[in-house]
Amino acid sequence: MKQAWVLLENWSDEAAVAAVESGADALVLPSGYAEKAKALGRIAVVSEDGDIVPDSQVHFEPLESAADEVRIRGLLLAGGTVVIGCRGAAREPQTRRPWEVIPLENLVAVGGGALFVPADSENEIELALGVLEKGVAGVVIRESDPARIRILVGRVKKAAERAELKVARVEKVSHAGMGDRVCVDTCTRMVSGEGMLVGNSSGFLFLVQAETEQNPYVAPRPFRVNAGPVHSYIRVPEGRTCYLSELGAGRKVLVFGPDGRAEEATVGRVKVERRPLVLIEASCGEEKGTVILQNAETIRLSGPSGEPLSVARIEVGDSVLVATESRGRHFGMQVDETIREE
Repeated sequence: MKQAWVLLENWSDEAAVAAVESGADALVLPSGYAEKAKALGRIAVVSEDGDIVPDSQVHFEPLESAADEVRIRGLLLAGGTVVIGCRGAAREPQTRRPWEVIPLENLVAVGGGALFVPADSENEIELALGVLEKGVAGVVIRESDPARIRILVGRVKKAAERAELKVARVEKVSHAGMGDRVCVDTCTRMVSGEGMLVGNSSGFLFLVQAETEQNPYVAPRPFRVNAGPVHSYIRVPEGRTCYLSELGAGRKVLVFGPDGRAEEATVGRVKVERRPLVLIEASCGEEKGTVILQNAETIRLSGPSGEPLSVARIEVGDSVLVATESRGRHFGMQVDETIREE
């Protein structure tokens, strides 16, 4: 998940509260204000008397020359956290945007530690978080207006990830006996068409929708995705997957819309119950995949435009949205090795 740090050159109760309430990950402050920040809520403080100490745990480095780029590259390769474009200390940012796209691409490609850049607008945030499709680890928002802080932090938090969703053809639907299925209850209210990417293979995931639709049996539960049995994969932040059995309160998951855009959600609880299951097989070009879900009217896959398709009525020949990838995974991370999951 991309991080949002808020830099306040001068202390402001209103600005600090806006940062905390909007979900900022850290406040970058002059020395002497860490205690006041901590009184507002749980948030990291970057300062000489804070949780993250400049020049020790985080490096503020200018990026004005090839020599600067080489120095920052070395810090990242050593696993360091670097904020580029600041002179000397956190309280001395440059007024202009202190980075250009090409040097930033070079540094993002290095990997290693965590790279942060200053950002003063939504356009700069979008640019920084989209570099090489991977983006920087986070941005330092240089803003003192509380309303703008809320907008800019929100923009970072909604720029988590996206997936390229494709249309697959349902090839087979069959009963799969009984099993322990998992309902993922989040702290987020989802809307029609949104859900989570789940499947039997990490390389072929189905968009399973939240329980947002009206039906004659139970009230909608827009916070819930009835996601499948305990063994299933689910897409989580930072390009990873995990098993549904690994989820618990406080864990982060990704909520996807039919356009592939993702937003991070916090798990409030997981609910595991023994239920009848159905196996759905689908193909997308040369690729094939399966998903097992509870056999119930309220569980729905997604049609090509995001329309809900109940597993109780889905038929061979129907079209559903899936996400595929050619690389295998090891402990949830993509790896270049031959892995088959059927």
